[in-house]
Amino acid sequence: MELNSGNPGPAVIYRNRRMTASVAHAIGGGESAVFSSRSPCKETPNEDVAAIVPCDENSCVLIVADGMGGHSAGEVASLTAVREMIRAVNEALQQKQMLRIGIINGFERANDAVQAMGTGSGTTLAVVEISQNEVRPYHAGDSVVLVVGSRGKIKLETTSHSPVGFGLAAGLLDSSEAMDHAERHVILNAVGSPSMRIEIGSAIRLAARDTVMLASDGLTDNVTTQEAIRRIRKGKICDCANELTELATQRMWNPGEGRPSKPDDLTVLLFRRQSG
Repeated sequence: MELNSGNPGPAVIYRNRRMTASVAHAIGGGESAVFSSRSPCKETPNEDVAAIVPCDENSCVLIVADGMGGHSAGEVASLTAVREMIRAVNEALQQKQMLRIGIINGFERANDAVQAMGTGSGTTLAVVEISQNEVRPYHAGDSVVLVVGSRGKIKLETTSHSPVGFGLAAGLLDSSEAMDHAERHVILNAVGSPSMRIEIGSAIRLAARDTVMLASDGLTDNVTTQEAIRRIRKGKICDCANELTELATQRMWNPGEGRPSKPDDLTVLLFRRQSG
């Protein structure tokens, strides 16, 4: 865990972790749970990075990045992108600008910084802005943002920037076909690309018992959306994160007939507003 100084409080960065259980944080008028662990089938670093950035007592920024590149270049790319995002958000706070400005600047700076590495590496980047009773997603790549109600209703789900993601969104693939698709690993947009684009979602109302989830594809390649929803929609937030990541890890270790299984780095970040 790495602390990065900024106003009004330090951001918390999770990098190259091998966690066995999630960690809770009180932030932005709610509570969060963070889990990140290396793929069980490799010895190279965990290329996922997660971060939580406090903004004031009722707002925060949540970040997940999944690096690509091998030989530790992916790890450096994801960490570089997250650090640039945090710097840009903190500058926006200090200058009393809208968080949206800081986040967009963060994507652009991250893209420039990863390209400047000169390694050909890249990273996904999923960011959520939580302000008062609203949530807005921003993303590049296939790290997912999901918002669900306590009864399991999907209120927001980002589309992965991939052939499979666009096929799902267009109704050309169903969830079972997507899990087994030959191009499941292909993405069409990433930080570190000259053609990187930022998808900005609309702000939606965040009710007291709604759950926000950001996750790398280590989750979505091993657990269906409905399986995730059943585990995160209610209950203690760390218990939700632990149950979800335990399922994904079990799938990685023990592929079963008709079940998804793709060993990968796994990162999940949950947030839920306090009730009342």
